[in-house]
Amino acid sequence: MIVVTAPTGNIGRQVVRNLLDADAPVRVIVRDPARLAEDVRERVEIVTGTHRDPEVVTSAFTGADAVFWLVPPDPQATSMHAAYTDFSKPACEALVSQGVARVVSISALGRGLPIAANAGLVTASLAMDDLIASTGVALRALVLPTFMDNWLRQVDLIREHNRITAPVDGDRPNPTCATRDIAATAARLLLDDSWTGQDSVAVLGPEDLSPNEMARIMSEVLHRPIEFHRTPDEEHAAQLRAGGGRSEAMVQAVIDMMVAKQQGLDNSEPRTPEASTPTTFRQWCAEVLAPAVDAR
Repeated sequence: MIVVTAPTGNIGRQVVRNLLDADAPVRVIVRDPARLAEDVRERVEIVTGTHRDPEVVTSAFTGADAVFWLVPPDPQATSMHAAYTDFSKPACEALVSQGVARVVSISALGRGLPIAANAGLVTASLAMDDLIASTGVALRALVLPTFMDNWLRQVDLIREHNRITAPVDGDRPNPTCATRDIAATAARLLLDDSWTGQDSVAVLGPEDLSPNEMARIMSEVLHRPIEFHRTPDEEHAAQLRAGGGRSEAMVQAVIDMMVAKQQGLDNSEPRTPEASTPTTFRQWCAEVLAPAVDAR
């Protein structure tokens, strides 16, 4: 039995699909089962609730061989560690009490770098991995750069103003990855019961691109002149606050993460064939971004 957390999220729902395509037995933890696709509800075991609840995770992990662990965003968390390590403590206790053998977690790049000590959400993600590892469970932490799919948040800006923005240098190349490649990597590891020990697995996409290069590719695929504009950190923080419902601690955690990325956090892992997942940014734009722009 494989347990999937956050099964209605962008990554989790794709993990579930991949596992079901492989005819694996799947159990999901979900607050609202109605958010699952009907055909998925018919094929999975459902434990209703949040995976920060000790009773929920204990029930879900009973008889499980492997767990896909993803902490959902909590913009109102009082601290970044409350959002990640405190959230994960009940699950770590359940991993031990229920004898789960393997965990695949969603994490971040930067382990071992001095800048990772003050990298906001990344720092919290790495601390969460340490907490999971302390249980002794076999662990593969998927260490990830910025997602290509994050540009979907700017679909309206792209359509109405032919613009994308981010608080980063437009000429600095960094890795990015598609969530479908993250899900495929996670499913492959969850289906493989041969690995042991604790390690990280980088998912870097096939190439490093700067925001200006991504804007050029978007322009070619979308047939409109997309320009990249850098958002100053102060303006980015103001935008996060203006969104409403985000605590000051989580605003700062996002800003600290983006500053660390500017200092090379996402360039910490070597680009190996194993880490270079297949979906190119051009392909992602054609298959994911373009339909989203046309649909709204």
